[in-house]
Formats: sequence, structure tokens, C-alpha cells
Amino acid sequence: MQPVERAEYEGVDYAWVMQTTFVVTILVGAPAAALLSTLVTLETWGARAAFAVRIGAPIWFVTAVAVALYARRAEAGDGGSGGDASAERDADADAGDAEPESTEPTDEQTDEGEKID
Repeated sequence: MQPVERAEYEGVDYAWVMQTTFVVTILVGAPAAALLSTLVTLETWGARAAFAVRIGAPIWFVTAVAVALYARRAEAGDGGSGGDASAERDADADAGDAEPESTEPTDEQTDEGEKID
């Protein structure tokens, strides 16, 4: 089985913004559009569709902007890290850059004390 790929994000995770915008728009926008539709007479399916677009587009736009601003401010959607993700990545990168300790003699001598040419 192939391992699941993981990504490290710098800044805003736009996939999280899109998914959250979709869910919040459905949860908040659909009831809002339904309530607003009670104030207008919609006799044909064309009128109902046009009303849904006129009401749904601004609701979606406002929700998307609000979620993006929240994500930028709160660093949301960073993969669940509780702390500073950039500091953790830097620490991991520094640990990977360190050279392993050598088991060979440091003054270019063998175990018997002979000089290596």
C-alpha cells in the first residue's frame, strides 16, 4: 500500500480555506437563502434559480473572504500542529543537516597508532 503523501504549508493552506468555505456556505448560506426567499414571490423555476444565484453568490463571496482572513490571522489549516510550524520545520532541517559522528581516528592514525599516508 502506498503511503499517504503529506505536505508542509508556508502561510495559508488554500485547500483548507476552500473546504471550509464550502461547508460554512452550505451550513449558513442555505438557511439564509431559504429565509430570504420567503420575502419574495418566486413563481417560476427561472425566477427561483436567478434568486438563488443573486443571493448565493454574495453569501459565498463573503464567506470565502472571511475564512481566508481567519486562516491568515490564525494560521488555520496547518495540518494540526499546535505550535509554531516553521520553528518545528527549521529544527527538523537542522537535525537533518548534521553530519554523523565519525568512528575513524581523528588525527589520521589507525588503531595501532600508525600514521596513514
